[in-house]
Amino acid sequence: MRFSDRVALITAAASGIGRATAGIICAEGGTVVAVDTDEAKLEAAVAVIKAAGGRAHARRADALDPKQVESVVEGTVSELGRIDILVNAVGGSTIIPRPAATVDELTLDDWQRLIAFNLEGTFLGCRTVVPIMKGQRSGKIVNISSIAGRGISPSSSSAYAAAKGGIIAFTTKLANELGPFGITVNAIAPSMTLTERIRPHWEKRTAEERAREIARTPLRRMAEAPDQARVICFLASSDADFVTGVTIDVTGGI
Repeated sequence: MRFSDRVALITAAASGIGRATAGIICAEGGTVVAVDTDEAKLEAAVAVIKAAGGRAHARRADALDPKQVESVVEGTVSELGRIDILVNAVGGSTIIPRPAATVDELTLDDWQRLIAFNLEGTFLGCRTVVPIMKGQRSGKIVNISSIAGRGISPSSSSAYAAAKGGIIAFTTKLANELGPFGITVNAIAPSMTLTERIRPHWEKRTAEERAREIARTPLRRMAEAPDQARVICFLASSDADFVTGVTIDVTGGI
């Protein structure tokens, strides 16, 4: 059991990649503190984990609110004694009306919303949890970037690319800062993943558009949330004890 006696704090855990990650960690012996703003979905996700015999705690909180993040972290340490794993899963491109807008179509508000949504939650999670991990002299942090951060996503805006590129740089810098404390910091860069949030946008595409997207993926299928979660869990486990500062592309070969 890779996560026996480990405590994992996961944001955006009510659905998608965060939920899939929580399920794997709990199934492999870990305890998850699942954070999300959607209380109903969060409680439902935690109920499924508990029904399968896992240990999980629901915490309704906004990962972009410093005081709420501090409250969750303080409560977790008070109740469970430690935080071994942090997965910063908040992010996405669909919070603006046109996720694929070109630079001349983006408004300043679009730009600022995407930068904040994708970068600030990751920063706040790390800033708040790192003192705990430093005290433990151990910890695993996994961030979520995107192939957009590599500049190779035709369906994403430059604002999203800049935000996710920022995650890659932030991850590398933190790995260098925190390595001496026994803390690893890594990230994944997914291709389009058919989570609950993305699937409705995917289904609005024409059959030809969907076929083109699949055809440009060497493995000839779209990613699902568990595809991403399994790589996150590798990075969060002792299997990756000598891996830090890395962003792994989980793209089916794109």
